[in-house]
Amino acid sequence: MTFKERIQNVKTRGWVACGIWCTLYVAFIIWVAWGDWKSLGWLVLLPLIADMFTTKYINYGWWHRYKDTNRTLYTICSWVDAILFALIAVYFINIYIFQNYQIPSSSLEKTLRVGDFLYVSKMAYGARVPNTPLSMPLTQHTLPAWLGGGKSYISWPQWGYKRLKGWTSPQKGDIVVFNFPAGDTVCLDMQNPDYYTLCHYYGRDIVHQRKDLFGEIVVRPVDRRENYVKRCVGTPGDSLRVTNNVVYTKSETDWQREPEREGTQLNYLVRTDGSLLSEKYLNRIGIAKDDRNRLNTEGVTYLFPLTKEMYDELKKNEHILSITLQPEEMGGEVYPLGHNDWTRDNYGPIYIPRKGDKLLITEQNYWIYRRIAEAYEFQPMEIGQEYTFTMDYYWMQGDNRHNSADSRYWGFVPEDHIVGRPVFIWLSIDKDKHNIRWERLGRKATGRD
Repeated sequence: MTFKERIQNVKTRGWVACGIWCTLYVAFIIWVAWGDWKSLGWLVLLPLIADMFTTKYINYGWWHRYKDTNRTLYTICSWVDAILFALIAVYFINIYIFQNYQIPSSSLEKTLRVGDFLYVSKMAYGARVPNTPLSMPLTQHTLPAWLGGGKSYISWPQWGYKRLKGWTSPQKGDIVVFNFPAGDTVCLDMQNPDYYTLCHYYGRDIVHQRKDLFGEIVVRPVDRRENYVKRCVGTPGDSLRVTNNVVYTKSETDWQREPEREGTQLNYLVRTDGSLLSEKYLNRIGIAKDDRNRLNTEGVTYLFPLTKEMYDELKKNEHILSITLQPEEMGGEVYPLGHNDWTRDNYGPIYIPRKGDKLLITEQNYWIYRRIAEAYEFQPMEIGQEYTFTMDYYWMQGDNRHNSADSRYWGFVPEDHIVGRPVFIWLSIDKDKHNIRWERLGRKATGRD
């Protein structure tokens, strides 16, 4: 059959499908190429896409001819075709449009709860071109056990950082999903605390020598580090401090107190007259089972994370003698480890770098910004010299302030680590009661009022 005859045999629905898919492909390539027009070269594949729906000059469905003569071959090829199409579709959707994210820890309780499943938009802040393009869809860095475990990606090739055009950038108050900045190096058998904290407390030599305790040490590219979700409380160009658990920021002149979110929690020591608080009572107040910590002290003393409403409710209980804030020294050392006298409750002030900022590096600020130069921007930084930042940085904290491993412990979040913005909760499972929390379905999860 000649090419002209093939054209004449194309049905209307073939031309419609061709128009839709070619338009989507051109729009996608323009989006990817925005600001870097070399990527327009991918338009060379446009004739192949048109051919799939019109002339079918390339016989992609060659196995259909065996439908009646070799049913086994036809069935195998049909399954392979369907699986490959699904994997490719999921791959591109997961990278460029949205991904599912499950809340694994209580760092944002009661704003986002353990068991919430989030729709995370990649387009809001602009999707990142993957650093490691060859990977198994729907996996972060490790294959599931039924596929044998091991790395879910191939380390080569690796592409540099590029973010496609989005319609906004992280703002103060946003809830943001990002790759864990301190997750570039990981001890597989002890991933919490992170590698750098382990080296600080045990010594680097011990961490590398004791594989029986810490396991193998692996290095992960940016897009294969663990996904974290926190609230953005500081944006590029801000100065930030925490005073008595209250966050203050300064953009230009005066310090401004950041608004307290409805779900903000702090840890309190709750001492009773010897009475035990019942499970029914704690359920009514809203204290999760994992948060019901009874301390090994004389009498009955609990350690609870409480919102203001939960605090007020406990104050009404006649069996409770005192409710006191957990001492700040119980929060451990904060970033930069070993080089400050700050605490999780009283932190800073600290400046959050903005792309293009020039900063004189002194003995006082060297340890604050050293990791930026060494781990994120890969350029030299020396005391007494001016340093120019090449990326924007953000400051992330959890609403569950005393139970959140956040920027106070591992520092800045570079712009190339930003994954996306949660939009809404599409499923929520109460792990204590093992049922669906129907009232949370469809709830907005952006963090903005």
